[in-house]
Amino acid sequence: MSGSSAALQPPADAVKPVRHPDAPAPGELLGAHYEHCFGCGPGQPYGLHLEARAGEGVSLTAEFTVQPAHQGAPGLAHGGVLATALDETLGSLNWLLRTIAVTGRLETDYVRPVPVGTTLYLEAEVTAVAGRKIYSTAIGRIGGPEGPVAVRADALFVEVKVDHFTDHGRDEEIQAAMSDPDRLRRTRAFEVNP
Repeated sequence: MSGSSAALQPPADAVKPVRHPDAPAPGELLGAHYEHCFGCGPGQPYGLHLEARAGEGVSLTAEFTVQPAHQGAPGLAHGGVLATALDETLGSLNWLLRTIAVTGRLETDYVRPVPVGTTLYLEAEVTAVAGRKIYSTAIGRIGGPEGPVAVRADALFVEVKVDHFTDHGRDEEIQAAMSDPDRLRRTRAFEVNP
């Protein structure tokens, strides 16, 4: 993305990202990190239900279809929904690093309108890591994975401890997630959270 702010430029000592050895294999569907996540959770009736697949290196692809509940102007996706799709996609990259991280900054460019009923095809990758900071970029296309660019974003994620969620989340949801008998779902609720 051209023109991103200085805060999104990796420092000179940043390193190339390294895919965690236990990361999902390329092509593998990542699945929802939390049942009630607006971006990827199946328990959100008006959510994006975004589906992401691991790519090569520290990259992934994702897609979601714009529903009538996602519109801003008549017949068009709301810009905030598109930013959410980019944020969710970029946040999912952290699963490939096996790092708990949250969005620190997200800069979005809106290139063309995205009509209701359109599937947005997203590609994202981590570009650099510097200490607790993770730099990444994403692009969203309409009409297919090679279609015209509709949105793009650069982001900075910051590594946090799980306490970030347990100390600040609403007790009812924290307890429900921590009590889930499925160990993988319990872990993912707190490990991948854009």
